[in-house]
Amino acid sequence: MDVLSDVVAFMRTGRPASTRVSWRAPWGQSFPALPGSAGFHVVLRGSCWLIPAGGEPIGLSVGDVVFLPHGDAFGLADDPARPLAESDCALHSELFASAGFDGTGAETVILSCGYRTDPDRVHPILGSLPAVIHLPATLGCNPELRAAVELLAGEIDNPRLGAHTVVSSLLDALQLYILRAWFDNADEPCTLSGWAGALADPAIGRALNAIHSEPGRRWTVESLGAHAGLSRAGFARRFTALVGQSPLAYLTWWRLASAARMLRESDAPVSEVAERVGYTSEFAFGNAFKREYGVAPGRYRRCATAA
Repeated sequence: MDVLSDVVAFMRTGRPASTRVSWRAPWGQSFPALPGSAGFHVVLRGSCWLIPAGGEPIGLSVGDVVFLPHGDAFGLADDPARPLAESDCALHSELFASAGFDGTGAETVILSCGYRTDPDRVHPILGSLPAVIHLPATLGCNPELRAAVELLAGEIDNPRLGAHTVVSSLLDALQLYILRAWFDNADEPCTLSGWAGALADPAIGRALNAIHSEPGRRWTVESLGAHAGLSRAGFARRFTALVGQSPLAYLTWWRLASAARMLRESDAPVSEVAERVGYTSEFAFGNAFKREYGVAPGRYRRCATAA
């Protein structure tokens, strides 16, 4: 697994959801903040404005994609000066949902998709993203993203056999293409910092992929540095500067995050989970897990199952 693939798999809890909404001018809707969610919106027809909670309005046209990774409040309207009515419906509550708002003017159709996330366990990549990512439908740019949007819109407009699986997979793909496009379209790699710089840096990228591919391996700073092609000291400095954590601190965080996901999504014994993420002792794993999550692994699983 590479880092972005893991982030997409890691970011959500439960099933994704989507809503196809049709508005006719004049219209304006505000949507409250939803901590513990990440959503993206695609303009399928017409044009509109996205009004962030703390920024300037953003004009959107057909094919534009907007990603709100932190669940911040926002508004949508046919005109940036339009008063916003409070929304009485969630934009994304089911996998196949639709809503229509009657007016007399031009029609705008938006596909809104979202995931629930654990706000206390957000991957640092998502935490490093801005409140709003706008990917305009520039001709010739991000062809995979455009293709995923068209496929997703077609499946939702005309659900057929297997549509639930197809749409869930396409939502994952769309999320991945959004993140890929954001990092690919950022500034030149030599000017990047933080996670954008880490993913663009070939050496640090190799180390991150190694951690994500084999979290249970007995990694050391020296062995990760050798994997990256750097000296131990040089690797530690570069990794910490870009990622914001030391190599072993991030390794421990990812091991425990992976273990938490296994506890939620599988019935593997705790001892097996501990071994798969690199702990030779179930006792040591239990202590490390409790320090990070506040509860023992078994209790964490029971609470996650009940939820």
